[in-house]
Amino acid sequence: MMKRGHGAGGQRAHIAPPSETNHVPWNNVPVTNNTHTTPASTIPASTAPASTPEATTDLAQSLPAGFVPAIVTVTGKDRRGVSAAFFRVLADSQVHLLDIEQSVFRSNLALAALVGVPKQRVDPLKSELTEALSEHDMTVSVSIDDHLEPSRPSSTHVLVVLGRPVTAEHISHIGRTLADHGANIDTIRGIADYPVTGMELNITVADPHPGGGTQLRAALAELTGRIGVDIAIDRAGLSRRSKRLICFDVDSTLIQNEVIEMLAAYAGREDEVAAVTERAMRGELDFSESLHERVKALEGLDASVVDRVADNVQLTAGARTTIRTLKRLGYKTGVVSGGFIQVIEPIARELGLDFARANTLEIRDGKLTGRVIGPVIDRRAKAESLKEFAWSNGIQLHHTVAVGDGANDIDMLSTAGLGIAFCAKPALREVADAAVQEPFLDQVLFLLGIARHEIESADVRDGTYRRVPLGDQE
Repeated sequence: MMKRGHGAGGQRAHIAPPSETNHVPWNNVPVTNNTHTTPASTIPASTAPASTPEATTDLAQSLPAGFVPAIVTVTGKDRRGVSAAFFRVLADSQVHLLDIEQSVFRSNLALAALVGVPKQRVDPLKSELTEALSEHDMTVSVSIDDHLEPSRPSSTHVLVVLGRPVTAEHISHIGRTLADHGANIDTIRGIADYPVTGMELNITVADPHPGGGTQLRAALAELTGRIGVDIAIDRAGLSRRSKRLICFDVDSTLIQNEVIEMLAAYAGREDEVAAVTERAMRGELDFSESLHERVKALEGLDASVVDRVADNVQLTAGARTTIRTLKRLGYKTGVVSGGFIQVIEPIARELGLDFARANTLEIRDGKLTGRVIGPVIDRRAKAESLKEFAWSNGIQLHHTVAVGDGANDIDMLSTAGLGIAFCAKPALREVADAAVQEPFLDQVLFLLGIARHEIESADVRDGTYRRVPLGDQE
C-alpha cells in the first residue's frame, strides 16, 4: 500500500517501503560520505592501490617431474564434437590442465589451454590433436615456454565506449590515446548492439596508484567531445559490480518531458516557463526561487489538469528495460525529483520503484494555488534524499548510483558512488563520473557492465523480450 508523508524535503511517496521500523525522519539520517564536486577530468584513475601485478611464474616448478608447460590452441569453424575430441587426446597424453579458455565469435571457435604435458609427449600430442581434429577442419598449434607470464591480466580499469555508430576510427583514436599515456588494452568485448553499439575494454594503466590516471582521464574526456562517442572509465574489480541502489531524476531523465512545462501549457505560459526551466537546469538561476516563480504561473488551473498531464508523460526509451533489469539484479530503485509527486507517484507505482520523493503542488477547492507545500526538493535535498534512501536500506553510499540531467542533480551525482549524466547540461557533465548523450536510458546498464545479451536472455525467459524500432519510444 502506498504511504504518503511530509519530510523536511517535501512530499514523499514510498512505494513498496521497508518495514516501518526502518523508516527514519529526514533530519535523523546520518551523513556517511562527504559530498564531492570534483570535475571528471581531475578524478583520480583509482581511489585505492591496484593489486600488485603477479610476477612471472616458473610453471615448470609447479608440475610433476618430467612435465613441461605448453600452450595448445585450436581454431576454426564451431562444430559439434570439437571439444570432446580435444580433451580425449589430452587425456590420452596424461595432460594436467592449468588454464583454459574457449570462445565462439560469429560461429568461429577459439580454444586455448595452458597445460602440463610429459616432455616426451609434446610432439606426439600435436600430431594426435591434428589428426583427431582434421575431420572438423580445425587448425592446431602447440608451443612450449618455461617462463610464461600469468595468462589472465590483472586489469586496473574498465573503459566503456558507446555510440551510434562506433567505428574502427573511434577505437583507433582511443587506442592511440591509451598508448600515449602508457596504458595497455588487455581485452575487448562487445556489450551492446542495440540501441547503441557498446564496447568494453579492460585496460591496465601505467600508474595504478591514486591520481596516476588523472592525465589519461582528462585526455579521454577531451577525446569524447572531439570524436563524438561516449567514453567512460571506471576501476576494474569487484567494486564495479557492487552497486545496490540507483536513484534517477525524473524530468528529462526517467521521462522525456518537463512536467511543469506541460502544466504551464494549459495556462498558456509554456514558453515563458520553459525559458526559466532551461536557465535553472544550466545552473544560472537558484532552483528554489525559479521553482516558485514557475509554479506561480499555474495559479488558478483546475486540478484535473494534473491528472491529464500524468496520463500524457512519456517514459524515456529504455526506461522499463532498465528498471526491470535492475530489479532482477536486486537493486533498490527510486526517483527524487524537483517536479511534483502528484505526477510522479503513478509512474513510480507503474514501474514498481522502491522509493520516490518530489515537491507537492498545493490544491484548494479543486484549483492549483500557484504554490508548493513544504520545503522545495532542490539540489541539496536531492543529495540528502539519496543518503536517506541508502541508509534506510543498509546500503553504503559507494554502492549507489545516481542518474540525472541538470545542475539541480550535481550534489546527488557527486554524493553517489557512481554519478551518470544523461543527455545532460554542461554543468552536470563536468562533475559526473560518466556521461551519455544518446537518449536511451538502458545505456546506464552498459556502464554498469551489464551486456545486452544478458538483458535480452532474461527478457526471453520472462516473455518480456522486444526490440522497439529506433525512433519509436519504448
